[in-house]
Amino acid sequence: MEGLELKRGRVAAKLTQLEASERLGLSQPYLSQLERGRRAVTPRLARAAAKLYRLSPTLLAPPPGLPENREASGRLPNQLAALGYPGFSHLRKGSLVNPAVTVLDALSERRLDGRVAEALPWVLERFPSLDWDWLLDQARRRNVQNRLGFLVTVARMLAERRTNKVAVERLTRVEQELEQSRLVAETTLGREGMPAAELAWLREHRSPEARHWNVLAGLKLQDLSYA
Repeated sequence: MEGLELKRGRVAAKLTQLEASERLGLSQPYLSQLERGRRAVTPRLARAAAKLYRLSPTLLAPPPGLPENREASGRLPNQLAALGYPGFSHLRKGSLVNPAVTVLDALSERRLDGRVAEALPWVLERFPSLDWDWLLDQARRRNVQNRLGFLVTVARMLAERRTNKVAVERLTRVEQELEQSRLVAETTLGREGMPAAELAWLREHRSPEARHWNVLAGLKLQDLSYA
């Protein structure tokens, strides 16, 4: 988050520098320096400001990279709650992060909760301006671009159903970009270690979209609870 975005958020929230600085636990002169770009906005402060000003989490910068085997399953529902996903609205909200980080964490899971998987198309359709360059790069590094491509396709279909033209346009471009790096090998959507019989059933009954992306998954647009 840049200083100008910090200022725009404060002004949109109709807060004076003094009011905002008190709520953020800063001095007014320090907040002034941040807004003028004379001091760097730390990730922690960016999250606090995004929450206070009710800014889009897409303004939060994702980290340069994530550990390859980052265990995130326990906190994913809380992250989704913080993003506003209705399916986890009953949970305590976790730290607000760029939606791209939440999606990558989920894509990297070896055993992904089905309720979390169901939430991912909602995230992609709700936040089409997330940091796609970072997400695509990280997905390719982890060889999970087929999983992402499948979810993007489902999200694009969801956006079409909701007549969300902005999301349809952005997600279509991402689909086309991911198509160029689509892998031949089959994968699951965080369901490693499934019995052979279940894999065979999914191979036979998966959607055309899952088949195209070589993903063994039962996720379908009509089954999304909050779509």
